[in-house]
Amino acid sequence: MSFVFAPSPVNSLAIVGSNDRFPIRRVYCVGRNYVEHAQEMGFTGREPPFFFLKPADAVVPAAGGETVSIPYPTLTQNLHHEVELVVAIGKAGKNISAADAPSHVFGYAVGLDMTRRDLQGEAKKQGRPWEIGKAFDQSAPIGPITPVAKSGIVTEGAIELTVNGKTTQKSDVAKLIWSVNEIIEHLSAAWELQPGDLIMTGTPEGVAAVVRGDVMRASSVGCESLTVLISD
Repeated sequence: MSFVFAPSPVNSLAIVGSNDRFPIRRVYCVGRNYVEHAQEMGFTGREPPFFFLKPADAVVPAAGGETVSIPYPTLTQNLHHEVELVVAIGKAGKNISAADAPSHVFGYAVGLDMTRRDLQGEAKKQGRPWEIGKAFDQSAPIGPITPVAKSGIVTEGAIELTVNGKTTQKSDVAKLIWSVNEIIEHLSAAWELQPGDLIMTGTPEGVAAVVRGDVMRASSVGCESLTVLISD
């Protein structure tokens, strides 16, 4: 088979303790999945789960211990950080029960759902999709994946983000409104999950704007940390 131009390379993430890479297929994101963040955004904190997607090539892979740079994106004056536990899917499935969900998890990473908040807010007002606010280039820096064999099944533990050394987001993944197992159950009823899928599970309270020159450090239980510089 020949193509009219060379296909884009497969984006991938590092795997802790391995030279192999995790090829990224899709990036699913869960909206408003911590009570305090939902309330921060003007909601009650117990709405049914809902999802949006980011392109696979929006992921900025980071190796352990390195600082990755992302540019301040165009069209916005209000770029927000959102730290999230990321779940990597290693086994396909549709209509997966919450009880069976752990068998489909390959591992975990920590990531940032960067958001052009002003553009997202305008889209909400007009009843339009959020892609312009959420799915832009380099909007998802993600650290290396720690396999379940090393991390264990993650159900609780600290998740935190600092900006220039000051803590802005801090919570516990046990405070997810919809647990990882429940997220997988809901998602797999709508889409057939496949190896290579990533699930960004939601962000806790404390989201805030960042500017050029800021350095963000994200950490989550069971994962290697992620450091991101906002460049010009």
